[in-house]
Amino acid sequence: MSVNLTKGQQISLTKSGGGDLTVVRMGLGWKSAPRKGFLARMTAREVDLDASAVLFAGKEPVDVVFFQQLTSKDGSIRHTGDNLVGGAGQGGDDESIVVDLQRVPVHVDQIVFTVNSFTGQTFEEVESAFCRLVDETNGQELARYTLSGGGRHTAQIMAKVHRSGSGWQMDAIGDPANGRTFQDLMPAIASHL
Repeated sequence: MSVNLTKGQQISLTKSGGGDLTVVRMGLGWKSAPRKGFLARMTAREVDLDASAVLFAGKEPVDVVFFQQLTSKDGSIRHTGDNLVGGAGQGGDDESIVVDLQRVPVHVDQIVFTVNSFTGQTFEEVESAFCRLVDETNGQELARYTLSGGGRHTAQIMAKVHRSGSGWQMDAIGDPANGRTFQDLMPAIASHL
């Protein structure tokens, strides 16, 4: 059963029958909002949202997975590929980042997931956007965070997965930011470490 997360909510990444999750997928889905008015067709352009995962050891970034580096240096995290236009709002993932929690190096204690509009449109021009966490071993959706309300920002610090005792925990952040790439978001990410 999936949990609809709200900003700031935390969930523990354990299986419902007990035991820790081993491989999770952070999925991102969206579609461009329909344009209104007489010139809508002539001025419409696709929205290119990008999912990124920044790996931290303490407060220091040590690796990143994004559309130009699809796999972490150690191979524990993999981006499935860049989607330049989003979906048709069918509910599927347009971009995904797969995390093998058992292979994440011991010194990495948190992974922050971000979404940014590479083409520069604000979230006012996006609809049906969501971020979700899936147990990759059985395809079960564990949690979903919906990007609602649009906004004049071009990015969002979505969520963070961090070590908690011997397991992992996910925090829904949902903090608006501005930037075309994860590099632009580093000052905003720092406040959530």
